[in-house]
Amino acid sequence: MEKKSFIDIDPESGFPIQNLPFGIFTPPGRGNKRVGVRIGDFVVDCSRLDTLGFFGYHTGGRKVFTRGSLNRFMSLGRPAWRETRTVLTNLLREENPTLQDPELREKLFYPVSDVTLHLPARIGDYTDFYASREHATNVGTMFRGAENALMPNWLHLPVGYHGRASSVVLSGRDIVRPRGQVLAEGAGRPEYIPTRALDLELEMGFFVGPGNELGQPIPIDRAGEHIFGMVLLNDWSARDVQRWEYQPLGPFLAKNFATTISPWVVTMEALAPFRVKGPDQDPPPLPYLARSEPAGYDIELQVELQTARMTAPQTISRSNLKTMYWSLDQQLAHHSATGCNMRPGDLLGTGTISGPEPGSYGSLLELTWRGEKPLELPGGETRKFLEDGDRVTLTGYCQGDGYRIGFGTASAVVLPAGIDG
Repeated sequence: MEKKSFIDIDPESGFPIQNLPFGIFTPPGRGNKRVGVRIGDFVVDCSRLDTLGFFGYHTGGRKVFTRGSLNRFMSLGRPAWRETRTVLTNLLREENPTLQDPELREKLFYPVSDVTLHLPARIGDYTDFYASREHATNVGTMFRGAENALMPNWLHLPVGYHGRASSVVLSGRDIVRPRGQVLAEGAGRPEYIPTRALDLELEMGFFVGPGNELGQPIPIDRAGEHIFGMVLLNDWSARDVQRWEYQPLGPFLAKNFATTISPWVVTMEALAPFRVKGPDQDPPPLPYLARSEPAGYDIELQVELQTARMTAPQTISRSNLKTMYWSLDQQLAHHSATGCNMRPGDLLGTGTISGPEPGSYGSLLELTWRGEKPLELPGGETRKFLEDGDRVTLTGYCQGDGYRIGFGTASAVVLPAGIDG
């Protein structure tokens, strides 16, 4: 039987009863941060549901929903996540009268427009991968030629780097154009200036639930038990800074200034109906990375750009997570393969998600092919890279039968560089 909620929900809302993503919010005008679940245009207060006794039997009385982050709930593991989801689904069904009492609804449901949203987790560590073959091939072709586009290791392991967790910010917080060392074409010395090549990166991120002990890798066939859910992620990049600094140790200042994520964490249970096979991997991965089940996800992704002069955004890219070569479980298994200890709330980014066609590329570096083919925008404007006043918005969804699983947005405006310190 099709699941329906007593909350009126538009079929294209993205937040039907089949989704129920988790986030952190404060109610209008009062109260501390607490856990909420999004349904339609409302946030359900899980802390009050817990006080009423709906969750205590499977969270061990830990009061995980009164906390200002999802870390404690994420640490409980998949059985607790599933049971909580089952309780919420049953309470929100149209045939269940429990929460439909007007007085109770007033205490438990807040219009999402009235609440303040916060980062969903205390992010202890942030790692960004480079898992899209199309993206890696495009970038490699630009800088090394088509014959040497992929480095020798790329088809054998998920390449990644350790990012900066402190600068992960929530959608809606604007991004200040960073300064850094840039070596101009033909120049003998670098200069310290605002980046002239600020770029977006269309990514998704996933949060670690239960961690692992130091020295004990997470096996590939159990990696899914350690993944709580997913968000949209924009790993802003200063390409000119990156070009000068990245050898020999990779990105540093070019990516440490900001990473934007969406506020609602969509659980892997909600995404389970949208699992797909993913690309064939040749050569076959080493045994510690060999998958036995489909590990891709059919998630439609979109990038919109709106300049300060435009009255409406324009879609500049449409991509899909199912094209990503290295899967989420492979990324997590590889990250922990040395015995590196993962912790609840750790965030892992997929890296830029580019499809096979030019309109599906996930960065301006690719969409404009290093600035050689500028984007044409309404009103005669063009873009090679982002300018001050530009707003970038990432969206994503899975299309079900009569419903959508949405992720909301990861959006920010580019502000001018600050005063030279």
